[in-house]
Amino acid sequence: MSTGLLFHPLTLHVPPPTSTPNGPPQPFSTAGNHHRNILSLSETCTSMPQLKQLHAFTLRTTFPDETATLFLYGRILQLSSSFSDVSYASRVFDSIQQENHSSFMWNTLIRACAHDVSRKEDAFLVYRKMLERGMSAPDKHTFPFVLKACAYIFGLSEGKQVHCHVVKHGLSGDVYVNNGLIHLYGSCGCLHLAQKVFNDMPERSLVSWNSMIDALVRVGEYDSALELFRQMQRSFEPDGYTMQSVLSACAGLGSLSLGTWAHAFLLRRCDFDVAMDVLIKNSLIEMYCKCGSLRMGEQVFKGMQKRDLASWNAMILGFATHGRAEEALGCFDRMVRKGENVKPNSVTFVALLIACNHRGIVNKGRQYFDMMVRDYGIEPALEHYGCIIDLVARAGYITEAIDMVMSMPMKPDAVIWRSLLGACCKKGASVELSEEIATRLIETREDNQSSSGAYVLLSRVYASARRWNDVGIVRKLMTEHGIRKEPGCSSIEINGISHDFFAGDTSHPHTKQIYKHLKVIDDKLRSIGYLPDPSQAPLVDSTNDGSKEYSLRLHSERLAIAFGLISLPPQTPIRVFKNLRVCGDCHEVTKLISKVFNTEIIVRDRVRFHHFKDGSCSCSEYW
Repeated sequence: MSTGLLFHPLTLHVPPPTSTPNGPPQPFSTAGNHHRNILSLSETCTSMPQLKQLHAFTLRTTFPDETATLFLYGRILQLSSSFSDVSYASRVFDSIQQENHSSFMWNTLIRACAHDVSRKEDAFLVYRKMLERGMSAPDKHTFPFVLKACAYIFGLSEGKQVHCHVVKHGLSGDVYVNNGLIHLYGSCGCLHLAQKVFNDMPERSLVSWNSMIDALVRVGEYDSALELFRQMQRSFEPDGYTMQSVLSACAGLGSLSLGTWAHAFLLRRCDFDVAMDVLIKNSLIEMYCKCGSLRMGEQVFKGMQKRDLASWNAMILGFATHGRAEEALGCFDRMVRKGENVKPNSVTFVALLIACNHRGIVNKGRQYFDMMVRDYGIEPALEHYGCIIDLVARAGYITEAIDMVMSMPMKPDAVIWRSLLGACCKKGASVELSEEIATRLIETREDNQSSSGAYVLLSRVYASARRWNDVGIVRKLMTEHGIRKEPGCSSIEINGISHDFFAGDTSHPHTKQIYKHLKVIDDKLRSIGYLPDPSQAPLVDSTNDGSKEYSLRLHSERLAIAFGLISLPPQTPIRVFKNLRVCGDCHEVTKLISKVFNTEIIVRDRVRFHHFKDGSCSCSEYW
């Protein structure tokens, strides 16, 4: 068996120190050659055991204060960092006298901490200690690693302090330092600061462009990110990191045509190592699933030679959001039990709970929630509580859901209260309970959307109870408080161009043709027995059901579907993306359209995907 040692323990021979007439004993008469020999041996180190033996050999056979020895210590420090043993690197660093700590040594330790997920905060602490001692000044190699650590821990305040030091040391024009600043500000959501650094750079590298594109994607500026990508191509060839951000932008926009183009670009132009290949394919899975093409996402997943945890999470979540709960749970089983042996994390269980939620599999959801804590030691976060509470509430277990809310170790957010109120609305809970939950939702004051959602859901509760006076009071309260219902907006992509529609929209160039086709659709649906459900328009200011029915007919997704029918070849799948949850009447109408016009319609609303085909929906009426 190999011992992993540089020298066999029985044959290692260290000559005794020799005396010189004019000084202390020397480890070797040719000290310079000895240091060079140790340096050569360091280049053959491939593991920590070998490095530790070399370190011990250095300690025994050299004087610690010699310049050449300090250089060796720096090399040992560097190697221990490259082997990801930050604790050993710290001990090596601390064993060197403070006055001998060079900038290289400080930078090496800072870099080691910055690269270690569990020691990111230590990178800033080491940097601060470097400044306090004042014997070595930070340089252009120091700041990128400190900024990287600040970005990881979202340390905006610390990062701004480092930015001041950058200016103080005259490094504002350094491309590597500026790349770190863009990454910091982008990670912390300060797009204007990231943009300013980018715009002021005297020169930019590919990393500069990648960091700025990524910053735009992080804050949802997808169109701007793609425009910057187009500009970048005039100067640089995109790499894997560029394309990851581009794919994320396509996913955010729901642009299948752009995402497919990016995939083709990758196949033609890019040759990646295994690690980058996994990252790219994970992004492809996510993009295809978010753009409504689950089949393509699954195809990419099945074709992967190597998968990591993120690959499995992306596929499980893809199945979950498309209502394919059985496939999601089966994917999890393969991940943990059948040879893959991948350990799930908190994201995995969010995806599993979403899968159970979209199918109403309550007992299975409870089991996964318990398994997460019991078998994997994962503490439930707000997202996990949100999923399990929504699951049990929508299944009709309102009391159990409320008990969960009351026993949560953290304060429930607006999403949880909205889930409870939505369940009360659908399951016919008492008006009094609904009013109490609506009050809690309004009190969160997280945003206007939360308040408007509370009023809209409460109005539906009153409408279901046929308390029309209370519906009118809700409408009046919204007006008095300046609260407006979030307008429904649906988008559809035709020949690579996205078309947006709002409810009752008349601004589209093809409005006349769209409204004409809406009449055709309405006539065909009524001929097979369709009747609108006016209760789905409780906030329409009219007691006339005809006005409510007309309002329903002009919901944004219906305009988008009508435009798709007149713009796409027959039987071409229609993909629509909506910012709000689909109402019950539009859900019924879309099912009928898919049957009457023999067209598959895929709708992504705020929560999930609905696949309409042959008069039925993939949600099986549970949504």
